[in-house]
Amino acid sequence: KKLMNGQRQVINFVFPGDFLGLQAGLLGEMSHSVEARTHMRLCVFDRSEVWSLFRNHPSRAFDITWLAAVEEHFLGETLATIGQRTALQSVAWAMVKLFLRGRSLGMVTNNHMSLPFTQRDMADALGLSLVHTNKTLSKLKELQLASWADKRLQINDLDELAKVALTTVEEVTPRPLL
Repeated sequence: KKLMNGQRQVINFVFPGDFLGLQAGLLGEMSHSVEARTHMRLCVFDRSEVWSLFRNHPSRAFDITWLAAVEEHFLGETLATIGQRTALQSVAWAMVKLFLRGRSLGMVTNNHMSLPFTQRDMADALGLSLVHTNKTLSKLKELQLASWADKRLQINDLDELAKVALTTVEEVTPRPLL
């Protein structure tokens, strides 16, 4: 989300299979943009058909509603993180959530996953400076809980990282296949 002063707030990280643009289908336009960090393939839907999808395919409409509810839940957690967690807790929380999302999609091998986002992206998502985010990542590495370098995330102890993050390790519910 671009602010009038040119700064940005990263509101989410897109993973393979994520549904983008539901707001545009219902409200006429998105209030944010999407920036790709890797090659991606988009499947474009005609937004004028959204209402007929709900009318004619209620099970698919439920799937889309489920995706929107999960997204809303995640954004609520993110807001609580930005407002109430320390930098160490926030970065640990983000790493846990990204790792669990990746694991649910089969992107994790031996506690490693590709993570094409930048530290600036994470800093902007969590409302932290890049310097503070970098120092916090170094602290997590020093504690031997997690490390993130060369676009690879490694989680050494997910349960302990979750404790630091003041969260639990809840597996991501498999999402509907659209």
